[in-house]
Amino acid sequence: MSSVEFWQERYRGAPVWSGRANAVLVDLAADLPPGRALDLGCGEGGDAIWLATRGWQVTAIDISSNAIDRGRAAAAAAGVPDDRIEWIACDLDDWTGSAGYDLVSAFFLQSPVALARERILRQAAASVAPGGRLLLVSHAAAPPWAGQLHAHHHDDFPTPDGELAALGLDDGWQVLIAEVRHRAATGPDGQPAELDDTVVLVQRRPTE
Repeated sequence: MSSVEFWQERYRGAPVWSGRANAVLVDLAADLPPGRALDLGCGEGGDAIWLATRGWQVTAIDISSNAIDRGRAAAAAAGVPDDRIEWIACDLDDWTGSAGYDLVSAFFLQSPVALARERILRQAAASVAPGGRLLLVSHAAAPPWAGQLHAHHHDDFPTPDGELAALGLDDGWQVLIAEVRHRAATGPDGQPAELDDTVVLVQRRPTE
């Protein structure tokens, strides 16, 4: 099964996510002045919609056209103007990127099928404008219920230092956050759990 087929199937059934923005994005971006944002692996669009309703001009990319269709429909239902979010169905393995974004985010860019993750992360960094920020959030450990859903999970759990190494940043960047955070979650059978996320926020230094 190809990567596209895997994620198309993943987004063919019931909604995958809650539709709400990720809590880390809300925490770290709520006070930023709106500009241009790039949401990599946008899924059903919760983060893109949250940014757009706060004045951001968003480019939202996901490998699954099913996810993109859901995101576009959710944005319309939320009253987001059609020109506020550009929705793109694209395999990030083939993505070449573009520059000038004030915020680039990638949440849980991990996959049980092939993914050129390091190349994608470096391309994400190259897309950040001077003074802009790159936010990466990844699963730092498997959830307690991973064994029940093994086909939809992966074995790559980046550390903060590992994420920074993968980015290969030079001294033109400042590391604002590089840590593991804990969050409450609910499992597929309703069981409460605490999950660990690796959170990395870096900022490209402004040009003088």
